[in-house]
Amino acid sequence: MAQYRTQVRIIADVLSTARDMNTEGEGVGVTALLRKGNMSYTRMSKLLSELVGSGLLLELSGDKISKYMISEKGIQFLAHYYAFEDFAQSFGLRL
Repeated sequence: MAQYRTQVRIIADVLSTARDMNTEGEGVGVTALLRKGNMSYTRMSKLLSELVGSGLLLELSGDKISKYMISEKGIQFLAHYYAFEDFAQSFGLRL
């Protein structure tokens, strides 16, 4: 049976992609987030708006393109998410 990702897992995937692929400090484009996040452009756009609005991502607007960078709040979210994931797995639960 297929295992579906929860909304929180999708958020963690997007944030970790924004963190890991931002090697030059210029942010990550939507295309890279779409590939790693494995979701439609419409759904990704809505999610990015929510993440920027909540302060987990920073939007870096350029001439014609927006790039995204994880914020300090996003880094804290990931740390707490992974700690809770490890805790849940120690009881045999899957998030």
